[in-house]
Amino acid sequence: MNPNTAAHPQDFKTPNTLKAIQVSRSDLPVHCPRDGESLWNSHPRVYIPVEENGGQARCIYCGALYELVD
Repeated sequence: MNPNTAAHPQDFKTPNTLKAIQVSRSDLPVHCPRDGESLWNSHPRVYIPVEENGGQARCIYCGALYELVD
């Protein structure tokens, strides 16, 4: 696999602000961009404070919504 491409190219069609990424406590701490995402258009890694915000938080760069499911 080419490290400069996303693992799931079909995800290119969905803007990050429309994505809801479900994570569990075993995934904490959560960061964006996630491992395996495209490198050519990534933003700096930021940690998403889902526990501090009622189980939901958005990435300050791309707007992806992270939801804690357990």
